[in-house]
Amino acid sequence: MDSLLGTTIRCVGGIAFDPRGRLLLIRRRNNPGSGQWSLPGGRVEPGETDKEAVVRELSEETGLDVIPGTLVGSVRRGPYEIFDYACEVEGGVLTAGDDAAEVRWADAADLAALEAAGALVELLYVTLRDWNALPDA
Repeated sequence: MDSLLGTTIRCVGGIAFDPRGRLLLIRRRNNPGSGQWSLPGGRVEPGETDKEAVVRELSEETGLDVIPGTLVGSVRRGPYEIFDYACEVEGGVLTAGDDAAEVRWADAADLAALEAAGALVELLYVTLRDWNALPDA
């Protein structure tokens, strides 16, 4: 849809865990959600599949090479329709880049503390909980 009203922007996100069961998060540099912690991801470019976009976005934002797996779930946030995929990290060096001001691994206590402080993008914690995608550790 390309009309000004009702435009939907297809996006992807990656849900990745390290060997200790910690969740990969980025602090957003730009709006929406500037300064808040979120899953890495972004817009699907023309001609890209969701999985190609996940690989590109996670590489750009986190420096990590991932293998996207199954679709965990999708959410609608304003004009953005976001499809989040389980990802396996296969290499790279954890480094913030592109839209990410910072990047980190968050265990269960870290994630709960970020949620309590209002530092996560809106509804991220609840959505991950509903998808059984919270950190193990």
